[in-house]
Formats: sequence, structure tokens, C-alpha cells
Amino acid sequence: MSRVSVTEADLHAYVDGELSAARRAEVEGYLAGQPQEAERVNAYREQIALLHALYDPVLDEAVPGRFQAPPHKAWRVPRYAAIVGWVVLGGAIGWGLRGGTGRDASIPIAFARQAAIAHAVYSPEVRHPVEVGADQEAHLVAWLSKRLGAPIKAPHLGDIGYTLVGGRLLPGDRGAVAQFMYQDAKGQRLTLYVRTNPDDKRETAFRFMQENNVGVFYWLDRNLGYALSGDIDKAELLRVATAVYRQLNP
Repeated sequence: MSRVSVTEADLHAYVDGELSAARRAEVEGYLAGQPQEAERVNAYREQIALLHALYDPVLDEAVPGRFQAPPHKAWRVPRYAAIVGWVVLGGAIGWGLRGGTGRDASIPIAFARQAAIAHAVYSPEVRHPVEVGADQEAHLVAWLSKRLGAPIKAPHLGDIGYTLVGGRLLPGDRGAVAQFMYQDAKGQRLTLYVRTNPDDKRETAFRFMQENNVGVFYWLDRNLGYALSGDIDKAELLRVATAVYRQLNP
């Protein structure tokens, strides 16, 4: 039996749902025998889901009045609205995903936004909020440490009312990223997003950003970057971030 040839374009078309039924079946057969390629395809899908979760609401925003044509030129408004919408969306995506190396000041901001997106996608999940549950914490931490290439920890926050739900591995702009999820007695969830930071071993103070309803405190600590995200009061989020930092730096 001849081996099916699958190109990079086929994989992207498969993720986007643009293949015919016959070709889709061929690609699925190929992925069944190529676990690394299947993992890469899943990473593409997760990235798309993360982007939709954060940026789809932009499409529903009203066009600012200053960009709309006067009433006597109303026939041109739809065109302007479309242009402005694409500019806003493109600018938001470009800023959120822009990369860089070394001491580029945009890196922590992009990192925090990625953490907010991941929180928005996974924190509402009921059946599958994490890949590995807290009942396998030792395995979870060892697995994520191996994939990130650096020893990481899952802080214990029970003393301040948050218990570990579990964690998952996510794709990042610099490789693998870890996400730990916590929950309080009322079901309120927080996520701690962790990535390696090999090119910049600075230590920074807490910084805060708000992305829609999600607040994020983020900081660099030598070779690791951390971002704590949650749809909670800023003061409460800071309290938890402080507890996380103290546990990671006893």
C-alpha cells in the first residue's frame, strides 16, 4: 500500500476545515501514525481557539463615531466600518503575538496577554479544565518540568483558600508553556501560566494588565516568567500573586 503524502499546507487546511471528506480521511490516517505531527496539529487548534476567545469580541464592537462618514455620505459608512474593523483586529493580534528576543519590553506584555487568553479559554471548562489532575501532582510537575526544560513548582495555596485543580501543557511563542489551575470554595478559578525565559534572567516587580474581564499580575524571576490570571478583584489577585511569589522564593 502506497504511503499518503501530506504537506504542511494539508495540515493547515485540515485544521481550518477546508479539506474534502476524502482528503480529510487521508490526513487523519496519516496523523494516526504520526503522534508528533498529531501533537503539532492539536497545538495549532489550541492557538486558534485562544485567539478566537480573546479577539472575536472585537468584531462586535461599535465603530467609533470619529471614523464614521457624515450623514450625507452614509453610503460609504459600511466600507469605512470594515476597514476600521480589520485595522483594529489586525493591530490587536499583531501586538498580542509579536515576538522578540533579549530585553524587548514587549515580551512581558505579550506573555501576559497569552496568559489571559489561556485563562479565558480553559477556566470555564467543566469536564476537562486540565490535562492532569491534582491527584497526580507529582507526575504533573515532573512532566511539565521536563517539557519546559526547567524545574518548576505548583504552589500550594490552600492556606489562602485556593486548591490545585491540576494543569496542562500549552504552546507558546517560545516553546512549551505550563498552566496550573486553582479554585476556591465558590468555584472561582485562577490560573498560573509559566514559561522559561532563558535569554533574560532579570527579576522584575509585579506588573498588572487587564484584558477584557481578566486581570493578570505577571513578573520575571530569573529564568522563568509567571503570570497569574483571574476574573476577580485586583486586590485579591495581588494577594494570591504575593503568596505565589513567596512560595517560589522561600
